[in-house]
Amino acid sequence: MARKRETNIFSLSFLDIMSCGFGAVILIYIIINHATVTTSQELNAQLMAEVKKFEIEVKEETANLIILRNTAEAQEDEIVTTEQLAIEVINTIRQLESEHANLQQAGASQDKSIEKLKSELKELEEQAANLEGSVAADETAGSALRSVVGEGDRQYLTGMKIGGQHILILLDSSASMLDKTIVNIIRRRNMSDEQKLASKKWQRAIKTVEWITANMPKDANFQLFTFNAEAKPTIPGTDADWLRATERADTDGSIEGIKKTIPQGGTSLHNAFALAAQMEPQPDNIFLIIDSLPTMGIEPPRKSTINNRGRVELFTSALNLLPNESPVNVILFPMEGDPMAAPSYWRLAQITGGSFLAPPEDWP
Repeated sequence: MARKRETNIFSLSFLDIMSCGFGAVILIYIIINHATVTTSQELNAQLMAEVKKFEIEVKEETANLIILRNTAEAQEDEIVTTEQLAIEVINTIRQLESEHANLQQAGASQDKSIEKLKSELKELEEQAANLEGSVAADETAGSALRSVVGEGDRQYLTGMKIGGQHILILLDSSASMLDKTIVNIIRRRNMSDEQKLASKKWQRAIKTVEWITANMPKDANFQLFTFNAEAKPTIPGTDADWLRATERADTDGSIEGIKKTIPQGGTSLHNAFALAAQMEPQPDNIFLIIDSLPTMGIEPPRKSTINNRGRVELFTSALNLLPNESPVNVILFPMEGDPMAAPSYWRLAQITGGSFLAPPEDWP
């Protein structure tokens, strides 16, 4: 008979315990490892978000840096331009000082001539007194071809010679003639045509033309051109024709033409001087009524803005188109932001044998 095999209860219990313990260890390891992976993924996502945020900030700062660099370069260019303009002004001042010194030296030698002229003037006054009452009624009223309405005596000394047989008047009709400040020019440019025509500065320009035409010699010929981006006569179809000062239709028609002209656009001296050069015979006296240096040449500019140096260059270039040996009398209504206009036009009047006038606001 076979012997029954004995079962060791302790061994089985020990194995059960070990198995359960080992399983528990494995379970804990799995749980911990899963939690670690989850946490790592969350951290990675947060880090990636931070990295992207930093990348965006870097791009923005890089763009700002580029803008700052461009601004700095533009300011450096403006500084260089300003320095060059300052040098030009200094040179002009030195030249004026030299000419003033020469005039003072010449003045000492003119004392005797002045005394002689005073004596001659006294004789002429006596002759004029003898001639009073012998002239016609229209002569006693003055030599004006037109009456100019206003307050006070307009015939005070201006230093301008309104003489010649062929007188040309060039009137700036660009948008800058609407006002003397840039802000008001922009504001008035957007107003109605009636308001533009009524602007104070433009009305002064019209009255200045009336003053010139009223004091021209009676036997003179004249022409009146307005110019902005282009130049044209105020009486259509008379581009190269001279008008008669004694013809009321010519003088009145020219004045009415500018009263209907609306200031607008840029300023081209090239076109104005080129049209003046086409006149036959050429003018022997030119009146230039303007407020600033030109902003464009013959062709429209490619850029919408221009600096002071560019305007001086356009002015210098336009002088090559002036009619030969024609004196230019400049009447300047200065506007802000154009410091080189006054010395430039003063120099133009000087080299052509004309005169320069920057009148007060109550003139003419």
